[in-house]
Amino acid sequence: MIEIAQFGAGRIGRIHAANLAASGSAKLRYVVDTHRESAEDLAGRYGAKVVDTKTALADPKVRAVVIASSTDTHADLCIRAAKAGKAIFCEKPIDLSLARVDACLKIVSAAKVPMFVGFNRRFDPSFASLQSRLRAGEIGDVEQVIVSSRDPGLPPMSYLKVSGGQFRDMTIHDFDMVRWLLGEEPVEVYAMGAALVDPAVGKIGDCDSVMVLLRTKSGKMAHINNSRRASYGYDQRIEVHGSKGRLMAGNLTPTTVEKADSAAVTSDKPLYFFLERYAEAYRHELAAFLGALSGKKKMPVGAADGRQALVLAEAALKSYRTGKAIKVAP
Repeated sequence: MIEIAQFGAGRIGRIHAANLAASGSAKLRYVVDTHRESAEDLAGRYGAKVVDTKTALADPKVRAVVIASSTDTHADLCIRAAKAGKAIFCEKPIDLSLARVDACLKIVSAAKVPMFVGFNRRFDPSFASLQSRLRAGEIGDVEQVIVSSRDPGLPPMSYLKVSGGQFRDMTIHDFDMVRWLLGEEPVEVYAMGAALVDPAVGKIGDCDSVMVLLRTKSGKMAHINNSRRASYGYDQRIEVHGSKGRLMAGNLTPTTVEKADSAAVTSDKPLYFFLERYAEAYRHELAAFLGALSGKKKMPVGAADGRQALVLAEAALKSYRTGKAIKVAP
């Protein structure tokens, strides 16, 4: 049984705690959160204790940490966990600063502890199947990847102000998916952005609607389109075009019931938000982390993946601000 200290008792923290409890191979030993009431509520559900960071990391029974706290705490907690010899599961992003990420990963590497970065979409059953079939050569050589990702509505402005901006906060998931599906590192990024959902977003220097083009050294291409607004629900789709065909993964709906009459053919709208849409992905990613620890295998999504997604986000932001394509070191 792998004993875990979890940092963060908010929305994502509750998801991970529930999945830990259901895993059968891990036990939540400690919960750490600055909001004491939230920490006590979560710990009470799963028989854990509320302690401070120092206590949690000093306990030799704790083999790993789950970092699901606010983004500004991620790098520091990764560093402290690494120095304490704990395996790390860290929600994305590791940090909003690439320099800070590099400093963090240098310490993690020196400590030789395994680290997993929570790009949960890789573990969505449909997306994972698509990627597996790509690697099996079902559609030949990958030529184009198209990722559509649209939220049902804007987050609170208070969140957007500290999120790091759309490229680092939202599109970073899609940068990771593009890398994973292309099978090559993008070397050039061109991005456009606008505040089409709410002009107030533009006033804080952010976007709510973006399109990004990426190209690899061999010429493979990817297109990412994001919006913070989709009136029909949480829109999550992938299309990959290859030399011998095409693979697609579409939206999930509450039911597969379809109505057809003289007026139209209708079906359910997509699941409303990421909590529902990626519920299975969250379970599978945690299982992958625990499985890697149990089998002492390489983490399926490691620290380098977290870093490279941020590199692409930074390049996209620079491209948006300058109106120029940005070269990226592979």
